[in-house]
This record gives sequence, C-alpha cells and structure tokens, in this order.
Amino acid sequence: MSVWVGLFIFVLSLGVFFELDILGFGVTTRIWTDLSKALHPVSDKYAGLGGVGSLIVTYLFLLGVMTAGAAALKADIKRFIIGFTAVFFISYICWVTGSLANIAATTPAELQKFGITWSLKLTSEAGFVVALIVGLVVGNFSPGFAEAINEAVRPEWYIKTAIVILGGFLGVTAAEKLGLATAVMFAGLCAIVVAYLIYWALVYFIARKYFRFSREWAAPLASGISICGVSAAIATGAAIRARPVVPIMVSSLVVIFAVVELLILPFMAQNFLYKEPMVAGAWMGLAVKTDGAAVASGAVADSLIRAKALAADGINYAEGWVMGTATTVKVFIDIFIGVWAFILAIIWCSVIECKPGERVRPGQIWERFPKFVIGYVATFLLILYLGVTYPDLIGKIKAAMAEGNVFRGIFFTMTFFTIGVMSNFRRLWEEGIGRLAAVYILCLFGFIIWIGLLISWLFFHGVKPPVITG
Repeated sequence: MSVWVGLFIFVLSLGVFFELDILGFGVTTRIWTDLSKALHPVSDKYAGLGGVGSLIVTYLFLLGVMTAGAAALKADIKRFIIGFTAVFFISYICWVTGSLANIAATTPAELQKFGITWSLKLTSEAGFVVALIVGLVVGNFSPGFAEAINEAVRPEWYIKTAIVILGGFLGVTAAEKLGLATAVMFAGLCAIVVAYLIYWALVYFIARKYFRFSREWAAPLASGISICGVSAAIATGAAIRARPVVPIMVSSLVVIFAVVELLILPFMAQNFLYKEPMVAGAWMGLAVKTDGAAVASGAVADSLIRAKALAADGINYAEGWVMGTATTVKVFIDIFIGVWAFILAIIWCSVIECKPGERVRPGQIWERFPKFVIGYVATFLLILYLGVTYPDLIGKIKAAMAEGNVFRGIFFTMTFFTIGVMSNFRRLWEEGIGRLAAVYILCLFGFIIWIGLLISWLFFHGVKPPVITG
C-alpha cells in the first residue's frame, strides 16, 4: 500500500510536465514570526486558497487517499478517519511550531529578516523533533487518547510512502550530480554488506552465549538489532516460524531505541561530523534501526550539519545529500531482508528444524521482500533518467518534485508523531522486556553504533555534498 499511495502522489506531481498543476494546493510552512504568514500553497496558482484553505484541502486530499488505502488494508474505517484526523493536525501543528524563527532560523540574514537576536538554528526540521516529543507524551501519559487514534498510528506505512516519494526528489538531485550520486550508491552497498555480516553474527552469538536465549529468540533479536528493526524482526520470526510474541517484543524494543538514537545521534553528528557530512548520513542509515527513524535521523542530521557547516566554515552544502545517503544505505539494507529471511528459512528447515518432506519455496524471497523499495527505486530511476536524458526539463522536474516533496514532508512529520505514540515504555517493561533490553543496550551502544561509524568513515570519508555558491 505504501507503493500504491506513494506512486499515486508521485504521478500526480508529474502533471507539471503537462501544465497541469494538480498538487499545487499542497500546504507548505515557511519560517515565521507572524503565524498568519506561516502557511502557503506550494504553487502560486493556488494562492487564492490562502494558508488555512491550503491546509484544509491538503488534509481532505490525504484523508481520501489514506482512507482508501486503509479500506484496502481492511482497517476499521470510522476509527481510522478519526485517528488520521488527529494524527494529521497534531503533526502539522508540531511542524508549524518547529518552523518558528527562534527555533528554525539559521543564518544572520534570516535573523535580521525576522528581527530577532537569537535562534536555536535547528531549521524547520525541528518540527520532526517536536512531533516526536508530543507523540511520546501522548503514548506514555495519555493512553486513552493513544488507543482512540490507534487505527491511524502506522509509522511504517507513513515513512515507506514518504520514501517512495523521496525517490523522485533524490533522483533530480542525482541527475544534476550524477558522478557523486553513483559513488554514494556504490559505497552504500559495500558498507551495508560489511556491516550486515559483522552485526548479525555478533548479536546472535552474544544473545546465545551470554544471555542464554533460545534460537527462536536470538535470531529475530539479531535481525532486529543489527539489520532493519521491525521489518527484519518480523520477517525473521516468520522465516524461522517463531511464536508471534517473539517479533512483537523485539519490534517494541526496536522502536524504543530508535527513538533514543533519533534524539542523540543527529546532534552528535552535527558536533563531530559536520566536516564529513556524508559519513554522518551513512552512520544514520547503519546505526538507527527502523526505516522511519533512520531516514528521519538523516533528515535531522542533514539540516543540523548544513547549518553548522554554514555557521562555522561558511560552506553552504546542498540540501538532501546527507538524508539521501542515509536513505540509500537503509534501502540497501531493506533489500537484503527478503534474501536473509530466505537463507534463515533454509537453515531452519534443513538443519535446525528439519522435517521430512518439507521444502522452502523460492517465492518466499518475494513474500519477505519490502515492497516499498520497488516504489523508491522506480521513482528515483525515472526522474534520474529524465534529468540525464532531457536536461532542458530540469526546471519542470524540480517543480514537480517540489510539489511531491510537500507531501513527503507531511508523511515524515506523521511518522515522528506516531513513532512517539507507539513508545509506551511502562507497558513494555511490565511485559518483561528488561532482559531483551539488556542485550539491545549492550550490542547497540557497545559496538553497533561504533562499528557503523567506522564503516561509514571507511567508505564515505572525503566524499562531500555539492556546495551552493553565490
């Protein structure tokens, strides 16, 4: 469903090529001191809507699209509509809050423009962090409200839809700097293969040897901690036919620690890696273990590092390359989930739990394969092809992807908020998650983060994003 929704929005954005400004009503948020001037349609052709009108039309459009998707997923439609309405407006209020000039303004020129003397210099992506904090408050201190909107608390759906749309945005970026983009993709592939083989084996060994977990627990735990979080834990659990409680518990841990990493790692990257921004992006992809938090961490690190590099060294890096590196690394990891689950299924079936006459079907690779990757690759390659083959269309391509990118940003913000809502720390502790958490803490902070940083440095050291001049 992420593929279908993402491609639907992507295709509508291409209307710009035919002078059809279909998504121009999408609401954007500018950095503001006067709230009445914060909202605006992405296209001036829809200026008559005004900011509030644009917000309402954007909400109605997404409500229709996502409700259709929820119906196909056999969700409770009434509860989904109520939940999505709350998720959308709370998330967007957070995004607007994060765009306040005292939070988001980054340059002396912007400070002067808004007549302010100080700013946290977090850029408008601070709205992601605000959404996460609000979500954590809801999830941990307002369980009744969290349950009421639960049908629409679907961070994996939102982030994977956003990534499908993101493919086109990164495609036009890559088209303008093709050599650099190719280098990033190749380095990303090499980095995750190395990390993959180290991470999984170490976590599995520690869980079995020192914490005495059974294979049923150790394998999903190793996949969840070392590969790609929720998706990997669920795919591995299914591959080895673990009880449903196993991947659920592991997935809960993944979400909790992804939140912790999301709150810490981008700020560490800003302070220590702003001279090596692509290393920081790869580190986010290798260290943060859910799609949503990894790509979101890349987005936050992108804005923080660009602001730091500009303030400290006067270097104005192009937007999106740090986030694109994190996303590229994460997508390569996702691609291997299906293959890895298939390998584990063969091992479990033929060696560990061998049953007479039982065989593993090759089709299980497709069953385990994260389908949203197809959408991401499709939008990326199509826009890359158009940009390279027809350079005279770059202007229209940028305009089209800018309109699609508005919706990508909204999906990102909803991802942050719903990740927070899902993170009910007290309930998980009561379910006896402490021993699993001990393995997670030891492995994540003991070696995964630091090995990820080392591998990122080895493959991306010296690779720089394009610099904006003038």
